[in-house]
Amino acid sequence: MSNHFVSLLLATAAPSIAALPFEAQTIDSKIAIGYGLAIGDVDGDGKQDVLLADAKEIVWYKNPGWEKTVIAKNLTLRDNVCLATRDLNGDGKVEIAVGAQWNPGETTSEAESGAVFFLERPEKEGGQWQPVKLPHEPTVHRMHWVKTDAGKHALVVLPLHGRGNVNGAGANGVKIIAYTFPEKPADPAAWTQSVIDDSLHVTHNFDVRSAGGAEELLIGGKEALLVAKPSGAGWTAQRLPQSGTGGGPRWGGAGEVRFFPRAGESADAAVAIEPFHGPNLTFFRYESTTRQWMRQVIDTSFNQGHALGAGDLLEARGSEIIAGWREPNAGKQFGIKVYSEAAGKWTGEWLGEPNTMACEDLKLADLNGDGKLDVIAAGRATRNIVIYWNRSGK
Repeated sequence: MSNHFVSLLLATAAPSIAALPFEAQTIDSKIAIGYGLAIGDVDGDGKQDVLLADAKEIVWYKNPGWEKTVIAKNLTLRDNVCLATRDLNGDGKVEIAVGAQWNPGETTSEAESGAVFFLERPEKEGGQWQPVKLPHEPTVHRMHWVKTDAGKHALVVLPLHGRGNVNGAGANGVKIIAYTFPEKPADPAAWTQSVIDDSLHVTHNFDVRSAGGAEELLIGGKEALLVAKPSGAGWTAQRLPQSGTGGGPRWGGAGEVRFFPRAGESADAAVAIEPFHGPNLTFFRYESTTRQWMRQVIDTSFNQGHALGAGDLLEARGSEIIAGWREPNAGKQFGIKVYSEAAGKWTGEWLGEPNTMACEDLKLADLNGDGKLDVIAAGRATRNIVIYWNRSGK
């Protein structure tokens, strides 16, 4: 953390506030960067653990004491950048994949930019997981395990740029690849690939949700929001037609995107941070009469907006948007806010104290089994992982 950032943090730290019913617990205050978080049961004890893709290490924090275990390190010369966890074989323990060799300025060389690994679980608990290297595109940035059919899964990997592109432009779109999870994942040759889409020239993140027997993706890109679904042996992808600005800035592409759950409603919805690392938080609602996705600008005050979630945190209010940014904005503040809707208007409240979480990533999960979603966040410049325990209803 730079001296300038530390001075700014101390000078602008806000007094303690009590806006939302959450209790903050720091489980690590010495991470390197905290590129990506994941949630899953690592050891099969029935509890959801926290995992982190840090600069040089892949780390597991064991629920409930949050003991830290490094399961892989120094996978590539450059940093790790993402990870994905999911129980794929039904044994109660997650499988883990990792994206590494983070070098976004190099869009051509596979050797110098990007890497994809499946981590093979050690025979004895506590050992290092063995990396199985898979083919990849440059600028690997995000990944998810996705259910493609009954009992079948794929690792979907999203690069940041199209191959050979410069400043977000070039002849090639981002090649979004699905790696079919094989019976023998330790054999790199057993993994087959299919291209989901290659029409977007810059992407940043994507989300997954259930769609019948399989799951579908919402992808944020420079040119459009894209929904992709498994279809037979391949995939289909469709851009979402949109209109409206909500009185705010025009569309400039999306970085972070999430499906927005709307219990009891037939209308579909999504949320986004725009554009890439941008200042704008937006809400999209599908209008069946016009067949357009109406865009509403909620907030324009972020600086390096980089984390997003959507879910029912406070049952009395319906689903909320949880959004974080990692650099001080015009008001010299950074952190996480929770946005609630009433009569078509959105109001944001701080989650925890401002200027204590330079939010790089966040996840929603029920970590203590009380039926309520907690918020887990990783801070880049603040170098911390914090669990915000949901104390609503008490």
